[in-house]
This record gives sequence, structure tokens and C-alpha cells, in this order.
Amino acid sequence: MTAGTPAPAASGTDAPQDGPPLPWRLRPGVAVTPLRNGLHLRGRRGSVTLEGSSALPRLWQLLEEPLRTGRLTGPLRQAEPGTALREAVDTVVGRLLEHDLLVAEPAGPAADWLAATAERPPAAAAALAATRVEVVSGAPAAPLGAAAPPPAPGALAGAAGRALRRGGVAVAYTVDPALPDGPVLLRAAAGDGPPRAVAAGVHGGLGFVTAPGSPEQAAADARALSARLAAGAGAPAAGPLPASFVPLLAAAAAQRLLCAAGGLPDPADEGDDHRLLPGLPAVLVADARPPRAEYRSWLGPDRIDPDRRTPLEPADSLAEALERVAALGAEHIGAGPAPTPGALRQLPVPLASCGLPAGAVRTPRSETVVAGAPRLDLARLEAFCGAAEQGLAGADPTVRYAVGANPGHAWGRALRRAAGPGAPGPVSGPLPEAVWRGHPQARHWWTTLTGRLGVRARMEVIRLDRDREAYRAVVLAGTGRPDAGRVPDPAAEPGAGLGWAVEATPGDAAAFAALTATAAVSAARQGATLTDPCAPGGSAAPSAAVGARPAPWEDDRWTTGWLTGVAAREAALRGTLRTLTGLHDLDALPAAPEAREFAALLRAFGFTVLAVGGDRR
Repeated sequence: MTAGTPAPAASGTDAPQDGPPLPWRLRPGVAVTPLRNGLHLRGRRGSVTLEGSSALPRLWQLLEEPLRTGRLTGPLRQAEPGTALREAVDTVVGRLLEHDLLVAEPAGPAADWLAATAERPPAAAAALAATRVEVVSGAPAAPLGAAAPPPAPGALAGAAGRALRRGGVAVAYTVDPALPDGPVLLRAAAGDGPPRAVAAGVHGGLGFVTAPGSPEQAAADARALSARLAAGAGAPAAGPLPASFVPLLAAAAAQRLLCAAGGLPDPADEGDDHRLLPGLPAVLVADARPPRAEYRSWLGPDRIDPDRRTPLEPADSLAEALERVAALGAEHIGAGPAPTPGALRQLPVPLASCGLPAGAVRTPRSETVVAGAPRLDLARLEAFCGAAEQGLAGADPTVRYAVGANPGHAWGRALRRAAGPGAPGPVSGPLPEAVWRGHPQARHWWTTLTGRLGVRARMEVIRLDRDREAYRAVVLAGTGRPDAGRVPDPAAEPGAGLGWAVEATPGDAAAFAALTATAAVSAARQGATLTDPCAPGGSAAPSAAVGARPAPWEDDRWTTGWLTGVAAREAALRGTLRTLTGLHDLDALPAAPEAREFAALLRAFGFTVLAVGGDRR
């Protein structure tokens, strides 16, 4: 016999022997698939494949009903010790125990649920029997009716109480006028242990269930989620909510609390949803029309419990950073819009746009940040970081912020800006065109800009230090000198800067500058404005190169090969630019409370936020 997908063996339990059998039963929900010479069993907590004999399916026909009903005594008595049948039964039962598919029969009204879910169902049942739950709402518990939305808090409280009673816990109802209108707090206590709580609420056609935590944390999360839904959900759903919506939401809240009280895994931790970030709590967000619900990683502004105050480590890869970006921009509950290509054309250069975070200071020209990059995933990251920087800086224009997926990314963005147009003069004049024109990426993007898009422009590439490898490239419209700080405008007068870049080689600098100019022109022809004429540069290349395995023939002519080379030069470039600019982090917080809250949230998700004073480089 061979086993697959092993699970922890049940501690203190062996295969059946000659003595009285233990009250085992197959976990509810275990599915069985007969094989040619064996069986495959799979359940919520494990799976196993048994192979080696064509008689196994027939043996299972004898064992299945006794195992599912917990009546294994009969088959064991029929199979005399020492016989081949008894040996086969002992082997099958032993493998099922080894892979956590057999459990002792629990007691209580939720026996089947505990037997399917809990590692030790009897212990979980005992914990729930000793638990007392208080359902706290702003109105007395009431039966569900056909009231128009939003439903009365009492309806949600009553549905939650009924679901909790079916789980085998004692329930009491409490009215707290101080609780905001709508949310319901479920508070559990057992013995001397700390109380645990979840909160649920409904706004319009949306509902939420918070992650388990202390009562104070659950109440704070409920207030924040209610405010977020009220600010972003728009008008309430038309007409009454579906009759099943409130009971299902209440049952989901009851399940999360029962799992926390009984020592069971939180429902948000089951499954393989890659959108959920390990180390962060998840809230359930439910939508009445169409009916759906999903867990999303979320942190509120008030982080009371210790597990809410531990920030994530910086993202190592671009994919990991974008997962965090998606969580921060989650629909309905996110801190701001998520970056998306939207209706922007993706040729000749990938473009993405991102709205400013909630509470950011807006101007008519800064509602949305647009970024271009060699790939769309890089453009999405750059658009998000640009929107975050603009939102943070709106409260204090004297401080320039740099936001990155990790410290290297943030410092790369900040140092490039410090060495951009307007920085101390170069050691020499522009380099000959032949120095950068041979770079495949520089040639491609320059040809795209001046040939395909038909833009009259010229490129200036200068060396920033005589002894170190650092170069600045500027794309100028027509003729003239670059104008530092200008937003790129393809229709600008000659001499306006369309894009610029600072990189470790003249070819890289020219390539990124031409790419940025191409993005600026492409965005402008679609009615958008590229906010930062230096985006993206090579600051995100190390994140993009993580896990990349370029083929031997993928050189600078290919995006992956080019970014891998840029990533290898990034650390040395940052060191050079730090020496040339003297830039340092002021570690300042934004002045506006909303911006300060957003900066703290970014850091909690592992992003790096640098506050850089232009006059203190």
C-alpha cells in the first residue's frame, strides 16, 4: 500500500488490536474513489491512497458503513486475529488513523461539524460546551422579517444567536446603545481564558464579518469597516435584501467565533486562496447581488491586539508585492483603488493607472496616476507607488515621499529623483550618441518614440561622476535644454523634458528615458498624463528578477534578460547615488491624519515609506 498527501497521525491511537475497539468513525464528508487495485480517500483534513490488491474495493464495501456510523465492533469481531482478513482490516484502519481520517465520536448538537473539522472533536465539543456567548447589538434581538434594508440590528443579532445555539453554546443577548447602528458584536468567554469576539454588519447590499480578536479589536474593526462601506458602497441596494442574506452572514460570524472558541482552524485559513496574505487577518465581505462572499486580507486603523501590530516583512518578489497591492486596493474595503490598465491601450508600451488613496489631497490634475513600464505588472506596481507618494505628499508639499515594495525599491526611486534634472551639474557634457545607441532596448524604445509615434525629440546622456558608473539620460522635445520638474507634455514647446532616467550604464539610462517618453506620449494621446517623468527606471528590476531564469539566449534584446542585468547593477548604483546626492531618510510622518494613517498601513503591509526633504539632501 502506498500513501499520498500525508497528515499528522492521531496522537495516542494505534491500529485496532484484539481488545475492545475504540469508538472510531470516518470523518463526515470523506469521499472515496475505487481504483483498479486500491482506493483513494480524501477529506477536509487529509487524504490517502491505498493500493496493492484488487480486493481492496470489495473490502471497503464491508467497512464503509461501519466506519461512517462508528460501528466498527462488528467487522472486528468477524475477522479473527491472525487471519488475512483481520490483517487487511487492521492495515486499512491504521492508514486511516495515520492520515487523520478517523476520529473519536464527539458529543453535542454540532457533532458532525466537529467530526469533520476538529483535530480532536471531543476536546472541541467540551470547549464549546463550556463557552458562553454574548450577542451585543444596538437593538434587541428580533426575528427576521421583511423589513426594507438596511435590516434592523436585532435581525442580525437574532440570526447570529440561533446559529450559535445550533453550535452548542449558551447565548445571551445584550443591548448596547453605544454600539454603532448596524454592527453586531459576538463575544465569547470560557473559564479564565481571554474573551474572543467577532463582529458582523450590513450596509446596503454588502455585509462583513471581522477576524476573531479581542472584543475591543472586533468593535474597532467593525467601526472602521462600517465607515469604509458607507464611504465606498454608494446607495443601498434597491429593494429588500434576499431573505437568506442576513442568516447566512450571521451564520458565518457564528462559525468564526465557534472556531476560535473551540480551537478549530479559522475558516479564512482553509483552502488555497493566494490572495490572502499570511500573517494578516482576513475579513469576510459578502455581496447580496449577485450573492457571493470571499475573505480578504485587511487591517483597520486601530490595531489593538498584538497580532495586528506586527508588520509584514518587505516583499521579496514582484508577484508578492502585487498581491499586497491587490489587498490594499480590495473592492469595497481597500484603502484606495487598485492599479489597473483600464481602457488604456497597451501598445506600444504597457500602461496602468491608479487612483489616489482615500483621504488624499486632490487637485484637478492629480485624481489618477498613470505609469508605463516594460511590462504591465511593473507598470501596476509603479502606478500604485506613484499614487501612494502623491497621496502622502498632498498634505505637505515641502516633503517628497518615496514608496517602494521593499527598502531597495523605495531608495532606488528616491535616489534617482535626487540625481535627476536640477541636481548638481555633471562632470562633462553629453556623451556621443554611439555610446548608448547600440543598446538593444535603447534602440527599440527610441525608434518607437521617434519612428512609430513620430515624435521630434533628441536624447542627452551625461555621466554623473568621473570615477563611478552613474548616468542620466533626458529625452527633449525638439531642441533645447531639459526643464526640471515639468510634467511631460508631448505638445510642449521645444526643450521640454518628455522623460528622463538615472541608471548604471548609458544604454540602460537611454532605454528607460526613451521608454518613459514613449509612455508619456502614448498616455497623452489617450487623454491621460504620465505623472512622474522618471517612472519606472530600474528600481523595481531586482523584484522582477526574483525567480526569473532567463534562457542562455535571452540577452538585453529580451525584457527578462535586460531586467536581470539591470537588477545585478542596482545595488552598486544605489551606493553611487547615495554618495553623490547625500540623500538621507527624514523618517517624517505626514501632517494630515488620513495620510499618516495610510503611511502606517503601507508599512504594516511591508511597504517602505521614505520621507525625503529636498532641502536636506
